[in-house]
Amino acid sequence: MTVEQPPAVGLRERKKQRTRDALLRAALELFTTQGYERTTVDEIAATVDVSQRTFFRYFASKEDVAFAVQHMVERHFVAALRDRPAHEGPLDAMRNAVLLSWDTIGEAIAEVVPVELYLRTFQVIESTPALLAVHLRRSIEMEENVARLIAAREGLDPDTDPRPRVAVAAFCGVMRVAGQQWGRGTDTSVEAIRALTETYLDHLGPTLAGDWRRH
Repeated sequence: MTVEQPPAVGLRERKKQRTRDALLRAALELFTTQGYERTTVDEIAATVDVSQRTFFRYFASKEDVAFAVQHMVERHFVAALRDRPAHEGPLDAMRNAVLLSWDTIGEAIAEVVPVELYLRTFQVIESTPALLAVHLRRSIEMEENVARLIAAREGLDPDTDPRPRVAVAAFCGVMRVAGQQWGRGTDTSVEAIRALTETYLDHLGPTLAGDWRRH
C-alpha cells in the first residue's frame, strides 16, 4: 500500500514564511519612511492586513523586527568565519570572511527584503538613539562570540589570553568606522560598503604598527 505524504505541511511553512517576510518588509518600509519611533506594531500589522497577534507570532517586538535582517547578516559572517582555512591568522580570517560575506549576502537579503531597503534600515538604526543603544549592546555580544570563535581557532583560552578579544575589538572598530562613513555617503549600495570596508581593513595593520609622524 502506498502512503502519500500530505503536501499541506510544506504549504503551511511557505505561507508562514511569506507572512513573516511581508511583515518584515512592511516594518522596514515604515521605519525608513516615517521613522522608527512613529511606527506602531498595529500599523505594521495593518499594512499586511493581519492582526497584532499574528505579528507577535513572528517577532517578539518592534525592536526584534528592526534587527531581523542584521541578525541574518551577522549569522552569515560567523558562518563564513567558521569556514576559513585553519592556516589563516585571526585578522586575515576575519577580513576574508567579511569580504566574502559582502560578496554573497546581497542575494540572501534579497530573498527577504530589497537590499536597498536593508541598507536604508541600517542608516535608521545609526540615527535613532533607542536603536543605536540596542545596536551597541548587540555589537558587544557579537564581539564576545567572535572572540571566542577566534580563540577556539587558535587553541587559546580567551579568559587568560587577551589577544583574541584585542584582535576582534580592533577589527570590529574598523567595521563600525567603515559603516558610519558609508552611512554618511551618497552611494548606499552593497558594492560601496564592501569597497569601503576593504579599504579601511587594509589600513588596520599599518595604522597599528606604523609611525604616523613619518608620513
